[in-house]
Amino acid sequence: MARVEAAVGTLEELEARLGYRFRDSAWLAQALTHSSHRDATSGSPPAATDNEQMEFLGDAILGFLVSDALCARFPALSEGKLSRIKANLVSARHLRQVAERLELGRYLRLGPGEEKTGGRQKQALLSDAVEAVMAALYRDGGLEPARRFVELFLLEGLRESGVEPLARPDYKSSLQEYLQARRLPAARYDVVEARGPEHHKTFTVELWVGERWLARGEGASKKAAEQQAARQARERLPQEPGWPAE
Repeated sequence: MARVEAAVGTLEELEARLGYRFRDSAWLAQALTHSSHRDATSGSPPAATDNEQMEFLGDAILGFLVSDALCARFPALSEGKLSRIKANLVSARHLRQVAERLELGRYLRLGPGEEKTGGRQKQALLSDAVEAVMAALYRDGGLEPARRFVELFLLEGLRESGVEPLARPDYKSSLQEYLQARRLPAARYDVVEARGPEHHKTFTVELWVGERWLARGEGASKKAAEQQAARQARERLPQEPGWPAE
């Protein structure tokens, strides 16, 4: 079957992030298509070619799979506690974090108006797209790919004590603590490149400690690029020649 491409990044890139190869990439392309793109495309058929119905379906599948996973993991919890955890996991805020982890904004197909107003970073569009991708996985491969997506991207880091999703790791703070404990200079993050249009820039950051270059990171924001560089530096520091051990 012919492959359908995304707007900025390729669908193959997104499939690699998802860990799933679509048999029919049209499902994924539709999940990434906002109604503004359909409306701006001349000659579009009146049939559902955007992701609105897929959001509806994905929301239902997401709710079911999260509920099923929580009941299996925490059989002793009350309905009220399970409901609170589920509400947190399927909230727009959490779904936006999932979308940012996947860099889903890069793959959205938007109309000119949404492009100009920063649609690729809007919480509503990103959280809706996560639900639509869930539906695309289900349509293409059934419940198992959708269940795997929930396990990998929504339930990762779920604590068994306190049963709250863990915050995303703060590698910059971890690196700074490491350096301070060894009386080393504070990390310095230099932006060496910012490419792409204003609404969709990619930042490249280099990390230095004193006069020593340690790492290079990229991301859709300076903060994301700095976190990526800090993660690389933190992982390699103990193995660096002439560097204090753990």
